[in-house]
Amino acid sequence: MSGTNVELTSTEISNLWSSYLKSSMELRFFQYFNATTEDSEIKNIVGKMVEYSQKSLDDLEEIFTKENLTIPLGFTEKDVRLDADKVFSDTFILYICHDITMLSLSTYPAAFPDCTRKDVRNHFQNAIEFTIQIQNEITDLMLSQGVFLKSPQIAMDHTIDLVDNMKYINGLFGGSRPVNAAEIANLSRIIHRASFSKMILVTFSKLASDKEVKQHFSKGTVSLEKVLHSLQEVFEKENIPISASGDYNILNTKGSPFSDKLMLFFCEYLLRNVLLHHDQPGIDLKLENRYRNKIHGDLQPNEDVLRKRIAVDDNRKVA
Repeated sequence: MSGTNVELTSTEISNLWSSYLKSSMELRFFQYFNATTEDSEIKNIVGKMVEYSQKSLDDLEEIFTKENLTIPLGFTEKDVRLDADKVFSDTFILYICHDITMLSLSTYPAAFPDCTRKDVRNHFQNAIEFTIQIQNEITDLMLSQGVFLKSPQIAMDHTIDLVDNMKYINGLFGGSRPVNAAEIANLSRIIHRASFSKMILVTFSKLASDKEVKQHFSKGTVSLEKVLHSLQEVFEKENIPISASGDYNILNTKGSPFSDKLMLFFCEYLLRNVLLHHDQPGIDLKLENRYRNKIHGDLQPNEDVLRKRIAVDDNRKVA
């Protein structure tokens, strides 16, 4: 049996559906970036991402059509204005592309093991391979342009200490100890992602047309600022330097190139990226007790506002 004639499982349908929404969202942003980017090296990378996003959508539509499934609504040409003024600096565009690939390296590998049909596995395998390839290109370019945000460097001990008592995890009982390398790595990633996400929310709060959506983005900005303040306290207490925020320059524009629906969906993915990094196992129990509830509490979405994009997920009309 070829593996393509068996019926799709509910998990495969869910993964394909999510992949379609993600790819259609990315395509609209990449098309706009391709139309506004001036740096030839960045434009070359964005062009490749436009081509792959379109190919991904074509492949997914072929599977949906073959299975007589409804093709998701996703995002269309109506959700982006390619003739709009430039909003992001070229370097900021590069950061956005990098962040999207970071999320892809979390979502696609998670979807792949749950799929059994060969054509579905091929789709996610191709997505993983392209994402790795394009992120390598993005990282090389960021390094060559001096804009890659690195994690802090730390001195390595030449001895090995074994944990032989409860003192190491006494953060559970109100004590304290220095953060370890895994915690530093994860916290620095959270700080970089939160700083980036905050600037996206600042931009979208200026571009949104709906008053409630504007307030939602502004509230998200405040919440991320609280998260950043809390986590930066750890680095300051431990005298650990962290690289400054990137070139998150936004330009003045008279109108928005994006629909409110597109910006809301993108921000949901951004915040998911922040939370995915926070949930990595490198953060120990001490830091979980102190910061996990705060981070998750501050980043909870506004359900009333998110109802505005339910139709994107399941093609239903929202009352």
